[in-house]
Amino acid sequence: MADRTAPPPVDLPALKQRLGRTGVWLASLSTVSADEERRAVTAIEELGYGTLWFGEVPAGKESLAHAAVLLSASRHLMIATGIASIYGRDATAAANGANTLSEAWQNRFVLGLGVSHLPLVSSRGHDYGKPVATMRAYLDAMDATPFAAPLPGRVPRVLAALRPKMLELAATRAQGAHPYFVTPEHTRRAREVLGPGPLLAPEQAVVVDTDPERARATAREYAAVYLALPNYLGNLRELGYSDSDFDSGGSDALIDAVVPWGDPQTLGEHIRAHYRAGADHVAVQPIAQTLDRQLEDLRRLAPALTH
Repeated sequence: MADRTAPPPVDLPALKQRLGRTGVWLASLSTVSADEERRAVTAIEELGYGTLWFGEVPAGKESLAHAAVLLSASRHLMIATGIASIYGRDATAAANGANTLSEAWQNRFVLGLGVSHLPLVSSRGHDYGKPVATMRAYLDAMDATPFAAPLPGRVPRVLAALRPKMLELAATRAQGAHPYFVTPEHTRRAREVLGPGPLLAPEQAVVVDTDPERARATAREYAAVYLALPNYLGNLRELGYSDSDFDSGGSDALIDAVVPWGDPQTLGEHIRAHYRAGADHVAVQPIAQTLDRQLEDLRRLAPALTH
């Protein structure tokens, strides 16, 4: 087999441009048919969003196969895992699977990696290692994986990073960070740790509803899962929230900060707060009961977010 020249490094300014300022984050794609996903991808492209992020859970669709479905349904949309668990596949499978997707779809794939959470990892029969050390070893193994097929460029990768040590790893061993369930204040702190160059692409959940009681109830139902996970609680404590903020589904102050609600103009201003704090890209996740309702919310939000 002939030797192959190593692909050039990732061009960060070009990557940021391709991602666009605003993307979409949809967990619901793991629960619907491929036909419904294809319809959603078409709608999201037509609305002008630059990137589609999707999650991975043990009972859902496998990330790399899922990405292939989304890439095949899109024309120019960037597709990003947000995130693929490092416990879901070994480093060789992650490296070569990402390479395959990126080459086949003209560098439209971004590999978001994360250490997931102890309960989810344990349910798969794995031991949950120390997050930063485990991620570093995984990245080492990825980087040592050969790939014999053509590869015009390196696959961009980002880490699901919340706290300083993982953010530092994201700056040195990846193209940047994809924090989840965060606030603009976290974005400001994350930018300080990352420095000016690496990509910072937080997820932001929103509820498109102007009724305070109903909107907060929707937000609390969504937030309940994350307020039961130590990784997120530890991060929120570092941001100044206390145990009293986590009681009864979350205080109004906490809920309004992590899952803002209101009309599109109000929510657009919250997204812009992330940009002012140092975000390059924000992945907006409308919280609603159905994919159709999420798409309708994205239509309503688009004029405030994509222009």
